Amino acid sequence: MSAPRLAKLHRSYNNRIIAGVMGGIAEYLGWSPFLTRLLFVIISCASAAVPGIVIYLILWFIMPNAQSSSYR
Repeated sequence: MSAPRLAKLHRSYNNRIIAGVMGGIAEYLGWSPFLTRLLFVIISCASAAVPGIVIYLILWFIMPNAQSSSYR
């Protein structure tokens, strides 16, 4: 049985470490939350144009929080 996926892009209800942003993206795309977080950290460290923390904070405020009814 596969893990529950989000019907729309929301912050994760299940895979939350700080705000659930990366967990929500991983659940929406069907990826591993750990690998999504790792990829985000690697890209953030390699990017000099826009710091990853700014992107994360923007997504934290833009993405709505998932409810149990948000899952398929």
